[in-house]
Amino acid sequence: MTVRFRLRDALAWLALAALVLTTIAHLATKSPPMPDFATVRADWRPSEAWLYDRDGQLLDSERVDFERRRLAWVPLGDISPAVRDAVVNAEDRRFWSHGGVDWLAVASAVRARFTRGATGDRSRGASTLAMQLAAFLDPGLAQPGQRDWRTKIRQMRAGQALASNWSHEQMLEAYFNLLPLRGEAQGIGAGAQSLFGKKPAQMNRTDAALFAGLLPNPAAGAEALSRRACRIAKAKDCSAIRAAAATLVSGEHAARFDPGLAPHLAVRLLDKPGKRVATTIDRRIQTAAIVALRRQLEGLGANRVRDGAVVVLDNATGEVLAYVGGVGLGSTAAQVDGANARRQAGSTLKPHLYAQVIEHGWLTAASILDDSPVQLDTASGLYVPKNYDRSFKGPVSVRHALASSLNVPAVRTLIIDDVQQFRDRLWALGYHGLVEDGEYYGFSLALGSAEVSLVEQANAFRTLANMGKWSPVHFSDMRKDGEEARAIVNPAAAFIVGDILADASARADAFGADSALRLPFWAAAKTGTSKGMRDNWCVGFTDRFTVAVWVGNLEGDSMRAVSGTSGAAPVWRDVMMALHAGSPGKPPKMPNGVEVRQVSLPGTREPPRREYFLAGTAQTEMASAPQAARRPRITSPVSGSVYALDPDIPIDRQRLAVTVSGSVAGYRLILDKKPLGDADAGQQILPRPGAHMLALVDPGGRMIDRVRFTVR
Repeated sequence: MTVRFRLRDALAWLALAALVLTTIAHLATKSPPMPDFATVRADWRPSEAWLYDRDGQLLDSERVDFERRRLAWVPLGDISPAVRDAVVNAEDRRFWSHGGVDWLAVASAVRARFTRGATGDRSRGASTLAMQLAAFLDPGLAQPGQRDWRTKIRQMRAGQALASNWSHEQMLEAYFNLLPLRGEAQGIGAGAQSLFGKKPAQMNRTDAALFAGLLPNPAAGAEALSRRACRIAKAKDCSAIRAAAATLVSGEHAARFDPGLAPHLAVRLLDKPGKRVATTIDRRIQTAAIVALRRQLEGLGANRVRDGAVVVLDNATGEVLAYVGGVGLGSTAAQVDGANARRQAGSTLKPHLYAQVIEHGWLTAASILDDSPVQLDTASGLYVPKNYDRSFKGPVSVRHALASSLNVPAVRTLIIDDVQQFRDRLWALGYHGLVEDGEYYGFSLALGSAEVSLVEQANAFRTLANMGKWSPVHFSDMRKDGEEARAIVNPAAAFIVGDILADASARADAFGADSALRLPFWAAAKTGTSKGMRDNWCVGFTDRFTVAVWVGNLEGDSMRAVSGTSGAAPVWRDVMMALHAGSPGKPPKMPNGVEVRQVSLPGTREPPRREYFLAGTAQTEMASAPQAARRPRITSPVSGSVYALDPDIPIDRQRLAVTVSGSVAGYRLILDKKPLGDADAGQQILPRPGAHMLALVDPGGRMIDRVRFTVR
């Protein structure tokens, strides 16, 4: 009895120990909870966002999530059957029949562990697709260095849990979307495009064998990959597979991951993973702009100019048809968006200035301006504008001054207008980088000292093309409320300025008779070059399109031997020619409020011509005001001037000549409250160190003008 009871107790304790050990083993190998298929698919977030043209074709993509690279979720039906079969046969050939664990493979793996030969070919053991999927869903099941029995059992239990709640189709679909591939790619969507340059549905048998061959080791070299792929494909001739493996490993297809036609616009519009933006971009026009800009920059050479940008607008709708922020090449700042960066405008602001004074009736296209040296006393010092070629033309008409882009007449026009008023007009035209008041910019605003973007330039000139009506540009069809067109410029003034900008004869003196601005159809254009040759612009329009081009160096260094007609204008011309192939631009219709007169311009080098005027401002003859009609004033020395005496030259040989304008008979000059002499007698000043004041008084003793200058 005693022995029997002892045996029973021993068996009981043994059973209890077995139960405890089983419980401990069960708890120790418990798998983490597995999500359901619907949750996994709903939580999927691509790392990319996509930009499409107006016809729904892919223009560009932008990486938004940098943790991993994956595209949209790919349904199982959109994956090539060849790929599905190759992966299942290579990784888990009894996938469709087991419940998450292939017990035959487990037994085979155990046997192989004790009878392993020296073949050198490592198998994937008993790991099923369900078990691998479980590790994708919970990386803790497959941490590096953990290949012990406990981790393996946890994977097996997780695989069984998935198989009991998911269909085999769902498991296979999730597997293809979650598997890690070469580089940063995750999922067959990213892998098919970056590795093979195809969509998952387009992959053939060779692609399928290589894809399956990558799974054990995504970083494998070409030789190891091709050897495994040949075995999977059971191919007798592996030459095609070896060639494809070499291409895959080289990364050739990765360079064609997307068309890359609008990278800067993609950065501007794409900000969320999975976002898809349909734009107004016309693929044909975008490509033509890229080709034209690339050809010009290659021709100029990176040692002269490295960067450029192009924007094309539809005049009627404001849609952006092309947006090229740069083309790379020799750029040292290729990531900067040249179409959105603010740069000095140069002479491209002059048309808006002349439009404003013409609409006020202060000047006409035939009015005479004096292109002669001028010095202006400003709060920041003496301002001395010069023309681009540093020469002066004398009396010129407004038409000639604007068409030839003369600087001094533009500054004189700004004096007639008002700096603040001109600044406000530019703001109304959409130049919203001008955040300071007019006094901040001063007279240099006439010559484009303010910084503007290429998009702003294009839309401001589009306003002239639309007879003074401004409306915002659109990158997509999603327009905001309250964005209807509004009148900014008088239609008659806009028409006259557009006609001047299209007048090849008026700009012939400055640009030649056959410059890049002259097209075989009607087109208005204005070039501009900023201070220090840092920026070169060409902006213009036809009846249907506005094209704006900028070339320069985004890092701010000066260009070398590049002018308005040799830098941006050739690109403008090429794009305009592409836009109007088979459909030339037409001259605009003359709006109400414009009248035409034959006008002569005596005293200038300009022949009589047919001219446009605002109604009520027309004249048949325009001439410079006679000397007697001009307001008497001191023209030299200029107020604010500083003169330095040379100690090596006798003082009486360093006299300052005094010049005055207008009819000054009977007027006298007063220097430091002492009479200097008659104003019309060609007086000279014997300079003495110090500050001085020179005054001009009329016959009655009333002060008419005065200037202050300093001698050192």
